[in-house]
Amino acid sequence: MRRQVARGLEEAKSYISQLIDLQLELAANFNPPEVEWPLVTDYTPEVFDRVTGAIGDRAQDVITVADKKERSDAQTALGEAIEAELITEDTDADEAGMVKKAFRSVMKQKMRQRVVSDGVRLDGRAAADIRALDAEVGVLDRTHGSGLFKRGDTQVLNVTTLGMLRMEQMLDTIALEESKRYMHHYNFPPYSTGETGFMRGPKRREIGHGALAEKALLPAIPTADDFPYAFRLVSEVLASNGSSSMASVCGSSLSLMDAGVPIVAPVAGIAMGLIAHDDGFVTLTDILGAEDALGDMDFKVAGTANVITALQLDTKIEGLPEEVLTGALNQAKDARLKVLAAMNEAIEGPREELRPFTPRIEAVQIPRDKIGEIIGPKGKMIREIEEETGATLDIDDDGTIRVGAADQESMEAAKDKVMMIAFPPEAELGKEYEGEVVNITKFGAFVNILPGRDGLLHISKIG
Repeated sequence: MRRQVARGLEEAKSYISQLIDLQLELAANFNPPEVEWPLVTDYTPEVFDRVTGAIGDRAQDVITVADKKERSDAQTALGEAIEAELITEDTDADEAGMVKKAFRSVMKQKMRQRVVSDGVRLDGRAAADIRALDAEVGVLDRTHGSGLFKRGDTQVLNVTTLGMLRMEQMLDTIALEESKRYMHHYNFPPYSTGETGFMRGPKRREIGHGALAEKALLPAIPTADDFPYAFRLVSEVLASNGSSSMASVCGSSLSLMDAGVPIVAPVAGIAMGLIAHDDGFVTLTDILGAEDALGDMDFKVAGTANVITALQLDTKIEGLPEEVLTGALNQAKDARLKVLAAMNEAIEGPREELRPFTPRIEAVQIPRDKIGEIIGPKGKMIREIEEETGATLDIDDDGTIRVGAADQESMEAAKDKVMMIAFPPEAELGKEYEGEVVNITKFGAFVNILPGRDGLLHISKIG
């Protein structure tokens, strides 16, 4: 599978080249006016050298701190010290800005050099190491399913809600799909990174990460025939230090299995990074947020133990050799298996039964010519069934009726009423029945003695 994906990515390059050539050919037919944009320099070589000399060996005291907050505080303190040394009252605003930007560049360079030369990352891990893993299920009692996944400082809580198929999301797009029954929402509140801020709805990043996690899980979701439910999963990022989208994939798998959803296989995700240096490169497993910023690639890989279900690649360098992608996919497979093993310790597979508060949904099949009787005139019969049993009925044109209820007792009561109408029992001669008078005429009354069975009680027999 990994070789096939890598080969597919390589084969795609020829088609991408054709698209680029087409765009260049189109652009050649136009002669837009040339615009001279003013050049903006972050810092001059002289300022960069001054900052590098001022930092000296003190950078080691920052880049060797494993804890995220402590390292951030140490870098801030060093930056303030460098500014105090190099920025005086005579320094103009432009040069002061250059010093600050040069400081960030020097620190980034030092961090990259440490990874390439020493093979040691910011938090002390080797290139292929994964942070500490932990997984829990059933953390919220009243939900249909819940899972908490932790990887280092990144923590994601996922909640699964199951509902009737008619609760699926309607799509008003140009796509061929008119609706979808599996929905994944991803929330990244400011407090997850120790910040304050307004929460006015999903932003571009949250929408994109939610779509990626949804795409990763969708191949593992059972069909509507096998499991007639609509799904809404919500990933709440409680804390983030890199790759919260892949943590939401893991949390979603845990939550679905906790809900008793018979998924094809658990799905896990891992984020890979890359640092290119001279003619070599170092591939990083399970990158930190800081490594995403200082590295040259963010490569997210999600899938089961045997199949890749979703990929996302962001790169800051021009082109990636096939051997780099193949190596990253191989390294990601090893990491994904470790993550799946940690998830397996929390729950080995989908629960055999649904959680207590999960609505029960079952499908029954009736003859198509009986659909009208189930619905009744102006929906009278179906409303009566729902009011008496507390269940909800969805009817398809092929005669499939999906019965949803909060408990098994209501489910069975609604099913019995449906089956009595669709397949009414025959009245027995000589047996007494209690019935409801449904119509009165001059010659007697019609009495409903069985579902779908009305009998005439002649006026001579009344009383």
